[in-house]
Amino acid sequence: MHEATNRMDLTSFAQAVNLNPNQAIEQIHELTKEGFLQKSNKGYCLSDKGVNALKINRVVPTDKAFNFYIGMDRPLGISAQSIEEFYRQIKQVCSDSLDFHLFRGDFENWIRDVLLDDELAAEVGNNKNAEMHVGELRKALLNAIDAKYGVADLL
Repeated sequence: MHEATNRMDLTSFAQAVNLNPNQAIEQIHELTKEGFLQKSNKGYCLSDKGVNALKINRVVPTDKAFNFYIGMDRPLGISAQSIEEFYRQIKQVCSDSLDFHLFRGDFENWIRDVLLDDELAAEVGNNKNAEMHVGELRKALLNAIDAKYGVADLL
């Protein structure tokens, strides 16, 4: 779908997604049924859910990936190159990594500077000041990402 986000006719769309026109029509109907597309005056367009799906799956270059650590010079060997990967890793990384990154501002800096999302960065940064145990911290981070992008609904 990344290739077919601009205005185009059915034939161009089918070619862009490597389908024949009948397969493309079936795919459009399925994406509409799932809520990723919506009918507009002159065809179909991305719904909010579709826009969010593209955003959460946008991959940043490897050198811009978020790399998880548990301390200075102590990498976990786990990284995230998209919001979707970041969300999944937050669910799984150890609590020491969450504490390390949150209180250094690493999460909010990556979200603001790499993902270019000031609003989510501020929301995540607000968790630094809250007195939470790690389970609450993990939940707060996941909730902030989900509230912005509806990630849980897309996974």
